[in-house]
Amino acid sequence: MSRNVEEPPKTGPAGAPRWADYLDWVRGEMIRGVLDLTPEQQRTARVPSGWTPLELLSHALHMEQRWFVWGFLGEPVEEPFGDWDVDNPGEDTPDARWQVPADATAESYAERLEAIGERTREVLASYPLDARGAVGGRFTSDPPTLEWICFHVLAEYARHAGHLDIVVELGRSGD
Repeated sequence: MSRNVEEPPKTGPAGAPRWADYLDWVRGEMIRGVLDLTPEQQRTARVPSGWTPLELLSHALHMEQRWFVWGFLGEPVEEPFGDWDVDNPGEDTPDARWQVPADATAESYAERLEAIGERTREVLASYPLDARGAVGGRFTSDPPTLEWICFHVLAEYARHAGHLDIVVELGRSGD
């Protein structure tokens, strides 16, 4: 997958291809934003919550995999919550935070994230948007539709891309 950082065209195809293009675009923006930082900046927290850009990239990778592979397809994934310092973060774990191994690199996370993006494209090319996710992976009952998952993941990417924009700006200003 190329790291395209241009918004998809207004006249592009509707439905699943448009969702795939927008997910690619925002994913690519985040990858580019992290890779444009120095290795030190990638591991430096610039906001009070303490996350680093490298941790954000790890979170994006695990988040997309949780929703499309483990969630929609119901396939087992290794360490579905590998981006967190607990096994299953939620309301009962308010102090949970993102983490990355000491030897992790932005390049390796970017490659893995792009591979998950390819898998997402395959899912979107293979299932109708109104198909419900599998029961037995992430969902024990009442799984959402593929379109709901697309919207949720795109919203999460957009929110975190905005966070990353601020961190990159702070890094440029030296604050």
